[in-house]
Amino acid sequence: MIKFDNVSKVYPNGYKGLKNVSLEIEQGEFVAIIGLSGAGKSTLIRTINRVHDITEGTLTVNGVDVNDLKGKSLRKFRRDIGMIFQSFNLITRTTVLNNVLTSNIPDLPFWRVLLGAYPKEQKVIALEALDKVGILDKAYTRCDQLSGGQQQRVALARTLAQQPKIMLADEPVAALDPVTARQVMDDFKRINKEMNISVLINIHHVDLALEYCDRVIGIRAGEVVYDGPSSEVTQEVLDQIYCGQEIGKMEA
Repeated sequence: MIKFDNVSKVYPNGYKGLKNVSLEIEQGEFVAIIGLSGAGKSTLIRTINRVHDITEGTLTVNGVDVNDLKGKSLRKFRRDIGMIFQSFNLITRTTVLNNVLTSNIPDLPFWRVLLGAYPKEQKVIALEALDKVGILDKAYTRCDQLSGGQQQRVALARTLAQQPKIMLADEPVAALDPVTARQVMDDFKRINKEMNISVLINIHHVDLALEYCDRVIGIRAGEVVYDGPSSEVTQEVLDQIYCGQEIGKMEA
């Protein structure tokens, strides 16, 4: 379980990214976080793996107080939390398989990393992860030869190879065309249901959030203004989240 208890985040310049957020997210939930740019969506998910430290309140993950973690215990904690970005963050001049194997670097001796001498069992896990996202046939292809959608699937496979319990995704389909975006969202949905991995997606496209996610959290100016089933999101709710402004929709 992920539990926010009156969590606030104030940046050094005084900007309030989160204001007294209280939430509980159970294991295996598929949650979309929606709101205007700058509303606090990225801040929220990046406090979970402590990319951002919280300023006030308590944030626990499976009973562990995230703010108490340091050094080795923090690194071990982060191994259970995968992170996927809009920009893929791949090493494009090497193969798909090598990119997926980089998820194991924190656990390996330096000489193995330097020589690319990954253990056989880690290669098997990496290939299985590629198979789960449908690009096993691209294992030995250089990443700069892949489409954007294929590169995002490599990033997803790299995260799966960590064998995480929680997956955080920061605008993972923002750079993709509508058809490819839905294919990637299909992957997230399948992984969530088949592997019972908690998935939290910060997403701009409201139609995709409502179509794929079970739960929606709406944030406005750092505050949670809606938290409930996607099936109960009405136009009135969206107007509250987006202050009546035009919302992000993905056109076919």
